[in-house]
Amino acid sequence: MQTTVVDTPILDGKWVRLEPLSRNHLSGLEEIAFEEKIWRYMLTRVSNRSELEGWMESALAANGNGHIVWATILKAENRIVGSTRLIELDMRHRTAEIGHTWISPRWHGASVNPEAKQLQLRYAFEELGLNRVAFKTHHENLQSQAAVRKLGAVYEGTFRNHNVMPDGSLRHSVWFSITREEWPQVRSRLEERLRVDQPSS
Repeated sequence: MQTTVVDTPILDGKWVRLEPLSRNHLSGLEEIAFEEKIWRYMLTRVSNRSELEGWMESALAANGNGHIVWATILKAENRIVGSTRLIELDMRHRTAEIGHTWISPRWHGASVNPEAKQLQLRYAFEELGLNRVAFKTHHENLQSQAAVRKLGAVYEGTFRNHNVMPDGSLRHSVWFSITREEWPQVRSRLEERLRVDQPSS
């Protein structure tokens, strides 16, 4: 696979702003990053400042190497509430994956995640001209699977025994995608959803 270097843009929505992740975000992340629930299904574990710094350095090293990494900002409070990425960006085949996404549990169930996904998908399909955007989830993460389905993504299959988790357990990865042909309908559904929803603290 041929990865591509792309400058990380600021993506600005009604409720949420995605801005290029930097070390300046570290103190804001430290206020929200240490809840065990965030990392339960992730291949990385963060439970203290040192591990958060390691996560930050890894994210910054990946940025520009097939990854586009953002901090997720709740605009009304100018508060960082998580992070998200486009990963495995391949401009030859015009594909990418939205992944490494986490949001403080305080903002789960609000419009933060749907609008962040809308901003990323719009950028992927309308700015980068991608053909396909994928999502993968831990097989036990039913909440994430439901959220991806609600976006309009299509289930593609499950990679069995795909990863070894930090605790040594095996993860099966459940894959979904949205194609460029499906994007207009997905976009319309998201726009309608975001007209009704709004963040709640």
